[in-house]
Amino acid sequence: MTLNTIIIELRTLMLFLIVLLVIISLFGFAIRKLLGAERKKWFSYNYLNERHRKLDLSVRIFFTTLFLISTYYTIYNDMVEIAWYFETWFIIIISLIASEIIRAFMEWKYAKNRKDFVATIVEMMFVITIVFFTIKTNFFGLFNS
Repeated sequence: MTLNTIIIELRTLMLFLIVLLVIISLFGFAIRKLLGAERKKWFSYNYLNERHRKLDLSVRIFFTTLFLISTYYTIYNDMVEIAWYFETWFIIIISLIASEIIRAFMEWKYAKNRKDFVATIVEMMFVITIVFFTIKTNFFGLFNS
């Protein structure tokens, strides 16, 4: 591969990821508007109470530790392949799912607007579907040589 080809593929990947991010954001905006749920702020910790904060922090610490162990195992293992459940992408996806499930449960139990948890679950299922198809189709065939 030449440097020019690598640069073109990186640009294609960045454009693809930006398009996916826009699609996911527009879907989240539309579903929350449709359901009348409160909009979430980007990159903020919208904890409903102290219990939610502690649970989310516990999940983050657990998966960060698991991620570090997985990374160490991957780097220092002499085997050709590692188990699928030790793959970095799998741990990240499971951590995001666990975090969103906790958020949905806390919204169901404690939120003022009862439709917030439905929007969170629908958004999570949409993102899981998009990520699954992106991985299974090798970025929808963008990088097939």
